[in-house]
Amino acid sequence: MKKMNLITASLCCLLMLLTFNTNAQDFKGLDKSPMDAASFPSDYNVSNKLIKIVYSRPQLNGRDLATLAPNGKVWRTGANESSELTLYVDMKLGTTTVKAGTYTFYTIPGENKWTAIISKDLNVWGSYFYNESNDVARLSVPVSTGDYLDVFSIAFDEADKGVTMHLGWGTTRVAVPFTK
Repeated sequence: MKKMNLITASLCCLLMLLTFNTNAQDFKGLDKSPMDAASFPSDYNVSNKLIKIVYSRPQLNGRDLATLAPNGKVWRTGANESSELTLYVDMKLGTTTVKAGTYTFYTIPGENKWTAIISKDLNVWGSYFYNESNDVARLSVPVSTGDYLDVFSIAFDEADKGVTMHLGWGTTRVAVPFTK
């Protein structure tokens, strides 16, 4: 009888250990730069979109914008993976027509102007592997200022003959025009 109880207890312990180990998962904590998306039209009831960008939203948290997105250097335009831009129709960035499709969106920050870059690279982490020869279009746009935003944000609004992509972080604002 004692031998049977010992075997039963041992089996129960083994079963608990196996169950405990197979259910254990290593989940990461909350991403400090969560992924987000902006599109136009932004209304979720409208499925016929013109443009969409998927990006991660870094936070300044007391840090300097110029340290996180240095002037004169190619920036992934967000955090983590490079921002991914999808055009659902052919559009122009400046005078360059960009065919409908999915691209990487980079920027080069500057004190008075930023350069917006559409690249045919895809699935790129950061801007570490940026290759200028893969640029599809570039456009320099002026910098303006606005209310303080701790979290990097992108939004779209309708513009004459197209859409404007608004980038905002800290007090820096950049408006990137896309035309049809």
